[in-house]
Amino acid sequence: MFAARSSGRAALGLLLVFVLVLPLRLQAQQTAKPVLHGKHWMAITGKPLAATAGAMVFQKGGNAVDAACAMLAATATMWDVLSWGGETQALIYNPRTGKVIGINALGVAPSGATVDFFKSQGMQYPPEFGPLAAVTPGTPGGLMTMLAEYGKLSLADVLAPAIQMAEEGYPIEAQAANSIEKNKKRIKEWRYSRQVLLPHAGEAREAPRPGEVFRQPDLAATLKKLVAAEKAALARGKSRKEAIQAAYDRFYKGDIAQELVRGVREEGGLFTLEDLARWKVRIEEPVKTSYKGIDVYKLTTWVQGPVLLQALNILENVDLKSMGYNSARYIHALYQAMNLSFADRDFYYGDPYFPPAEPIRGLLSKEYAKERAKRINWEKNDPSVGPGDPYPFQGESNPFQAQLEQWNRQTPEKKVADDAQALRDFERTFYAGTTSVQAADAEGWVVSITPSGGWIPAVIAGRTGVGLSQRMQSFVLDPAEGPFNVLEPGKRPRATLTPSLALKDGKPFLSFAVQGGDSQDQNLLQFFLNVVEFGMNVQEATEAANINSFQMRASFGKHESKPGKVLLSEQMPPWVRSELKRMGYELTYEERTSGPINAIAFDREHGTFWGGSSHHGEDYGIAW
Repeated sequence: MFAARSSGRAALGLLLVFVLVLPLRLQAQQTAKPVLHGKHWMAITGKPLAATAGAMVFQKGGNAVDAACAMLAATATMWDVLSWGGETQALIYNPRTGKVIGINALGVAPSGATVDFFKSQGMQYPPEFGPLAAVTPGTPGGLMTMLAEYGKLSLADVLAPAIQMAEEGYPIEAQAANSIEKNKKRIKEWRYSRQVLLPHAGEAREAPRPGEVFRQPDLAATLKKLVAAEKAALARGKSRKEAIQAAYDRFYKGDIAQELVRGVREEGGLFTLEDLARWKVRIEEPVKTSYKGIDVYKLTTWVQGPVLLQALNILENVDLKSMGYNSARYIHALYQAMNLSFADRDFYYGDPYFPPAEPIRGLLSKEYAKERAKRINWEKNDPSVGPGDPYPFQGESNPFQAQLEQWNRQTPEKKVADDAQALRDFERTFYAGTTSVQAADAEGWVVSITPSGGWIPAVIAGRTGVGLSQRMQSFVLDPAEGPFNVLEPGKRPRATLTPSLALKDGKPFLSFAVQGGDSQDQNLLQFFLNVVEFGMNVQEATEAANINSFQMRASFGKHESKPGKVLLSEQMPPWVRSELKRMGYELTYEERTSGPINAIAFDREHGTFWGGSSHHGEDYGIAW
């Protein structure tokens, strides 16, 4: 009897200990990465070494723009799903003016790139790879423009880490090294690409081995030429800004341009010296919307950024918090709002510097969002959702009514085939690579960048070491597939790249971006709602499970879609899965669905930064 009572007391004691300790254990089950805290500065990007480059420039006395440019240079040098010939798009908060500035450094179609040319090659769209996939390089110009206008340091200071990495080499990480090996058959098609990327030609493994010191002497020479141009201009008494412009001119009009054009045309590309000389970076006013008192800024219709604003406008009419995070009803609400917004993207977005003018005022109208919200079927997915008509909401008539009706009739024809290889190809292109750069400093500068283009496998242009963009594939050749995004020489393709900034009471609240093609604004929408609606801190929000819709038309490859398909976390409970299936969704699962989100939150109460960097990929941050 005594033994039984003792045993019972012991069991009760263990139970009490378990109950008391359980909250501590649950609290200890925190994020995979810790929240990053800083007071003076913060640098976050897609590779640990590149974050270090940002930290090095901060330590030299640079501001957030200088550090962001250093991280951009380093990630391009490391082939972090981009290279120096890709494109750069950024949002910058200027604390001196209290304004958000847009940087448009997306390249354009060269003069020989016409609809008739590609159709004569038997192509339905410009190709995914090769010299004909490239728009003109934008990243060098974007970097130098940001630095000249808003930075403090010299180009030599900012490029120093990247030059050292290219000249002396750096231990290449497994992700890039294995991507080179996987794509070596295509890399071998291009003379300068194979010389740079396949140092072990003829061996079983021809790519660099993970951890091997990877050198790029041609790229180092190109970057040194930029620094030499700056130095020579300073010696002639030019200002800091004028000296950086001299480097800019050497890339786009001087000997670098000549070798780049020669190398591209040797491979069968279309660039001319005039194409490079005519191109220029645009400093723009971004678009914005307000969600529950928070102003969210995005670049305009030359990228997909406004879809996030459209989705927020639609979802502002719904009580999301009461639905519960990642409940079936919440997922359905997100999916439908995104489908409506992305359908508008697919039809109405394009280069705003080419006519016709995109109806952005109507698209971002709160009244238009209310009308779009009425389109939601709350009982099941609607695979036939198409673009709406925003023109009446800006007092105009739609000049493309016939194309709009034709588009909606075409919807079934753009569905991806159900065979396994077609689905694999679709998902590969859907998530086509990018990286992101986030930087902030105590002075108040904030920078959010999503650079991309020139991912492996890329054509390297002659002896420049510069890998070229593959962004041409985002154009369409038929106006029926989107009258605003039809290929023309000198025009920018509508890209997926989409940095984000949010202000509250006129001050920085969140800076956030993610890689991943057509999934970008889907993941960023959910990240933002995780913080604003569900009270997550910035690291929790970067790691939280997201969903992805595949119902919009992909911006790459064959521009196909998969209506009703949804990506969920493997941890999604069975009752949610069952309800979503009942609502007509095709479910697919992955272990991690957060996307490689990088973000900075601003703690006004304490005057500090909170940094978040998803555990999805190799993204990393450093702060002080």
